[in-house]
Amino acid sequence: MSGGDNLDFEIRPHPAPVAPAQRTAMLANPGFGQIFTDHMVTIRYADGKGWYDPRVEARAPIPMDPASAVLHYAQEIFEGLKAYTTPDGGVAMFRPDANAARFAASAQRMAMPAVPTGMFLESLRQIIRIDRQWLPQIEDGSLYLRPFAFASEVFLGVRPAREYLYLVIASPAGAYFSGGLKPVTLWVSPDYTRAAPGGTGAAKCGGNYAAGLAAQAEAIEHGCDQVVYLDAVERTYIDELGGMNVFFVLDDGTLVTPPLTGTILPGITRESVIKLAEKAGRRVEERKVSFEEWRTGAASGRIREAFACGTAAVITPIGTVRFPDGEFTVADGDTGPVTGALRQELVDIQRGRAADPFGWVHRVI
Repeated sequence: MSGGDNLDFEIRPHPAPVAPAQRTAMLANPGFGQIFTDHMVTIRYADGKGWYDPRVEARAPIPMDPASAVLHYAQEIFEGLKAYTTPDGGVAMFRPDANAARFAASAQRMAMPAVPTGMFLESLRQIIRIDRQWLPQIEDGSLYLRPFAFASEVFLGVRPAREYLYLVIASPAGAYFSGGLKPVTLWVSPDYTRAAPGGTGAAKCGGNYAAGLAAQAEAIEHGCDQVVYLDAVERTYIDELGGMNVFFVLDDGTLVTPPLTGTILPGITRESVIKLAEKAGRRVEERKVSFEEWRTGAASGRIREAFACGTAAVITPIGTVRFPDGEFTVADGDTGPVTGALRQELVDIQRGRAADPFGWVHRVI
């Protein structure tokens, strides 16, 4: 089936799902990305046949040949989004259509077949409906959804694969950072870059994250939570964090964020922040910000706040920034008022506690 908008999913309920009492205990403190629901979605692709055999089935290991193309040539993409419990007891997703569009763009960059929007959205609805009892009923609780696709053809040779597997798994989630919302400490990497012009920086592929693990380990060695990258050409301008986009709040209330020039992942939370800020009458500038501007701006008070944003952590204030020659602090190391207000507004929309002027919330149940 290649159309994707009217897929007939075969439902194969798990024959031995996790017992309710055990599930309740697991959901009391799920952490992030540590436990998983009972089911998964699988859909196959073959050249000349398109997408076919859509299923909802018990989550289980994937049989894989040692010569599967993904293991050798890394044709793989993924997405991440959340489902939330609404005040009336329903379940909704936040901007899944934007995730579908980015998934298609990532597929194009990685020479993979695009997943039709209808198929993508329906796959998410299917796993939410069958595993809705896994949505934790705790503060900041959500069901993290992970759609992904990879080259499953068995062959050795440098060319796009002719067979792929698309899956969706789900993971109950609590707060992304342990200890609640607090400013994070960043490490400015002197040696590593995330992406170069013409590369895969704008695609959400696993290779981007694998290439950043050494830099993240370096950040942890320096007592930091995350790494922040400089551009690969001049090694002067801020690109993004290891897994989040970055914003700066100036003393006149203007928001500034690095532009999307192909080396930065086009974050859906990033775009949402821009729209919320503009709706509130704030000026938003998408322009280059040098590390020196950040350092001197924090010292002079020109840059009043800085925050990172992404699906997992939503909006996280930035406190201390460390680099080989020293460190500096933004907003006295506290959560600034603009950062806090934007986060609260965004979270309230996501969870159905506030009006949704942009039609971002997609009701599932």
